[in-house]
Parts: sequence; C-alpha cells; structure tokens
Amino acid sequence: MLPARERREPVYRVTTEPLSADALAETVTVPEAGGVSVFLGVVRARSAGRRVVALEYEAHAPMAEAKLKEIGEAVYRRWPGVKQVAMAHRIGRLGIGEASVVIAVSAAHRADAFEACQFAIDRLKEIVPIWKREIFEDGAVWVGLQGESPPAG
Repeated sequence: MLPARERREPVYRVTTEPLSADALAETVTVPEAGGVSVFLGVVRARSAGRRVVALEYEAHAPMAEAKLKEIGEAVYRRWPGVKQVAMAHRIGRLGIGEASVVIAVSAAHRADAFEACQFAIDRLKEIVPIWKREIFEDGAVWVGLQGESPPAG
C-alpha cells in the first residue's frame, strides 16, 4: 500500500449527477497498480418478474459517505496490495440502463483488485444507508438495505 501522503485523495461520494465508470477508474489508476477492477451497477429492466420503469434512490448523504469511507478503509487493511479505492452512488430517479453505483479498486495484482471490489459492493449493500424504490408499470415498492422488500404493514 502506498504511504498515505502518496495516495490520492479517496473518492467516497453520494451524488445526484450521472456516474462515469471511466472517470472513477481514472481516479484509482496509479503507476504502482498492475490492475484496476471496476463494478458498475445499472438499473435493469425487470425485477421479480415485473417490468421496471425507474428506480428512485434516497440517502442520508453524510452518513452514507462516512460508511463508504469505512468500507474503503477496511479494503486497505484487508488487502495490503490495494493502491486506491473509489466509490460513488447516485441518488434520485434513474432510468433503465443508468449507472446507480460505481466502485473502482486498483492494486498491485489483479486478484486483490477483484476481491476488494467484490467485498466493497457487498459491504455497501449491507451497511450504507441508501434506500431504493422500484417503480413498476403497476405500482412501486421500497426495497430494504439487503435487497429484500420490507414486511407489509
């Protein structure tokens, strides 16, 4: 791992602006890295057998960004070969095919980059206070942090 003074400022962002996987990958690309892994989450057209019209994301942005930072710090501790981590999640209304989340990780070797990127998205889904509302042609439903619909009532 690069000493903190040599590392670029990490990106942990919640935004209403469109996300760019290329831009985030560029922020983690450093000469010491031999691999960059990027996860790009996009809005899919169907969920639970129903046609999705859009997704709406809401967040407590300061807390969400603090949790993203917590995940990034865990990545650096767990994978010493990781050079840079960047995570961004979009909030607001998103259409089919639009990016909702981007995670980019660079590392000396590809295995660390892949594993750390998967860890980061899994932890994001578990602990970051971002809420998703799936909007269908015939209604809408809020989805819990773990991807499960909350109980009725």
